[in-house]
Amino acid sequence: MRHLISITDLSVSEIDELLRTGEDIIKHPDAYAHRADGKKLATLFFEPSTRTRLSFEAAMHELGGSVIGFSAANSSSASKGESVSDTIRVVGCYADIIAMRHPQEGAPLAAVRRSVAPIINAGDGGHQHPTQTLTDLLTLKREKGRLDHLKIGMCGDLKYGRTVHSLIEAMSRYEGTEFILISPKELRVPAHILKELDKAGIPYREAESLEEEIGGLDALYMTRIQGERFADMDEYLRLKDSYVLDPAKMAMAKADMIVMHPLPRVNEIDTDVDDDPRACYFKQVWYGKIIRMALILKLLAEKHMDYVSNVHGEKFEDGTVCKNPRCITQTEQGIKHMFLRDRDGACRCMYCEHSK
Repeated sequence: MRHLISITDLSVSEIDELLRTGEDIIKHPDAYAHRADGKKLATLFFEPSTRTRLSFEAAMHELGGSVIGFSAANSSSASKGESVSDTIRVVGCYADIIAMRHPQEGAPLAAVRRSVAPIINAGDGGHQHPTQTLTDLLTLKREKGRLDHLKIGMCGDLKYGRTVHSLIEAMSRYEGTEFILISPKELRVPAHILKELDKAGIPYREAESLEEEIGGLDALYMTRIQGERFADMDEYLRLKDSYVLDPAKMAMAKADMIVMHPLPRVNEIDTDVDDDPRACYFKQVWYGKIIRMALILKLLAEKHMDYVSNVHGEKFEDGTVCKNPRCITQTEQGIKHMFLRDRDGACRCMYCEHSK
């Protein structure tokens, strides 16, 4: 069964194919109005969402299909203690394709073991969010005209920001990409992601000042400081207003720099910036619907292809458990605590990719 759990489940040529399909949908929407007639999408959102869930539902309706599902864990049998694996096996009896969001990292990968329908990861904790990344890539392609030779600033919560992690992985595969990673020390990009950048020779710089970096950027990716990811609420309150993009900072930027944001925003982008023609975050929402239409069609067409996980390394089990409290192995029944050993000896959880 073909699934999308991480953006790196897709090759660069497959991403480019999806972007071409998305651009064709923009040009010829009527040609796609009945491509999914008779098909059902299940949206299984164990965590609240507005944009992502409605985007998937709108995408399926525009393709001529229908939608079933739930919008919160407390409106599903998860509230009775049902496992993710059992939920997936049940829903697979009703739906042709599944979009799943879950607060536990690695939950979609756990679900893959039992699914008889393609699964799309619609966000798992602070881990991955591949369809937001496809949205970001279509936005960059349409607004900048290219995906190569871009200097991208990422600002805010880079530790728990799953959209940031996925976009770094995707853009690392395009020539000439450079990252400026702007965050407080407490919210820096996880070490395992920086390690991959180092291995690949991708240039990046960590910084703390948005004002000092904004002038050299081709695109600025703002993110919300996510209170729901913090175990310590005092730490969240201390960091939540670390960065606010306002017209004064926009005046320091290039005339053609674009501003992106996965939304929802709280106060990290002043509403006065909304009228700036460089503000693209509401366009992103629309591009998200378009690229999810393209993805649904691709996975339905390739439903019977084998899934090969992007998480590589020597698998092993030694009786120890993943120490990440947000990992699906902490709550899911019947999952073995499997680890992956890289060539350099580093070990990571197979599900959440946290270091052992």
